[in-house]
Amino acid sequence: MKKYIKVLVVIVVFNSTLIAQDIHFSHMEYSPLTLNPALAGANSPMQATLNYRSQWNSVAIPYQTMAASFDARFNEKKRNKNGIMAGGINFFNDKAGEMKVTTNNVNVNLAYHLILDRTSTLGLGIYSGFGQRSIDPNGGRWASQYDGMAYNNSASSNETFNSASFNYLDAGAGMVYTYKKNNGYMTQNNQRAFNGGVAFYHVNNPGFSYVDQSTEKLYMRWSLFVNGTIGIDNTRGSFLPGIYFQRQKSSMEILYGTYYQYKISEGSMATGFTRPMTFSIGLFNRFKDAFIGKVMFEWDQYSAGFAYDINISSLTEVSRAKGGFEFFLRFNMGDGGGFRSRI
Repeated sequence: MKKYIKVLVVIVVFNSTLIAQDIHFSHMEYSPLTLNPALAGANSPMQATLNYRSQWNSVAIPYQTMAASFDARFNEKKRNKNGIMAGGINFFNDKAGEMKVTTNNVNVNLAYHLILDRTSTLGLGIYSGFGQRSIDPNGGRWASQYDGMAYNNSASSNETFNSASFNYLDAGAGMVYTYKKNNGYMTQNNQRAFNGGVAFYHVNNPGFSYVDQSTEKLYMRWSLFVNGTIGIDNTRGSFLPGIYFQRQKSSMEILYGTYYQYKISEGSMATGFTRPMTFSIGLFNRFKDAFIGKVMFEWDQYSAGFAYDINISSLTEVSRAKGGFEFFLRFNMGDGGGFRSRI
C-alpha cells in the first residue's frame, strides 16, 4: 500500500511542477525551431522535420508530444548577396496524463543571417504564434472522491474551472552564429562546423491558467546551445558534440554529449550515382534526470534518428529507470553551405 501511495504522490508532484513548462526533446538539435527561432535557414536552404516523443509509460498514462517544422531560405539563388533571408513554421501537440492536459501551438518564424565571410554568418530570428490549451476535468481523481477507504468516481470533485480550454498569443526571438569549413578534399575529412545561439521564448508572458489568467503566466524560457561537427582527419569518423541549456522560471535543463558518426559511403560529386551515407551512435546526459542513448542514420538528404531515456532522477523507484523513447525524421536539401554562393 505504501508503494502505491508513493506512486500517487510522485505523479501528483511531477504533474504540478510541469504544468506550465515547455515541451522538450532529447533530439534538441533536430527540432530546430523549438530550440532557437534564428535557426530558420541557418544551416540549410530548406529542411523539414518531424518529431515524436512518448515518456513515463511505466508511471502513468504516457505523455506524448508530436512536432513538425519547415524552414527555407527566400533568396538562396541570388548571387553576391550580403545576407540570407529565411522563414519557417512549426507546430507541436502535447498531451499529458489521465486529464488529457493538451497543448497545441503554431508559430511563424522570420530570420535574417548576415554573411560575415566565406565561412560564417550571424543570424537574428523572431517568431509569433498562437497557442491553445485544454483539459478534461472528468479524467482526474480528486481528494474529495476518496471516502477514507476507497476511490469513488461517482462522488463530486468539488473542483471548479472557469474554462476547460483557453487560447493565448506567443512571441520570442533568438540569435545564432554559424561557422563551417568544408573538407579540403573528400577523403581528408577535416570538416569543422559549429553553431551557437541564445533564444528567448514567451517574452510576452501570456496568461496560462484554467482558473485565473491574470495570476498564472507562461514564464519566459531562455536557452543557450553550442553544437558542431569535428571530422577526424584522414578517417571516416567524426564527432558531433553538443551542449544545451534551458531555464524557465525555477526549472532548468542541461543536456550534453556527443555522437560518433561513421561515413559508410562518400557519395559521388561528379556523377551523383553514389549517395552519401552515414551511421551515428551517441550518448548524452540530461543532468540529474536521464542518460540518453541515440542512433541516427543518414542517406543523402534524408535522416532518421531514435533516442531512449534511461531515468536516473528521484522518480527511478517508480519509473524503474524507464524514461521514454523518441524518434525524428528529417529532409535536408543541401549541406548548409548556402552562403558560399558569394564566392
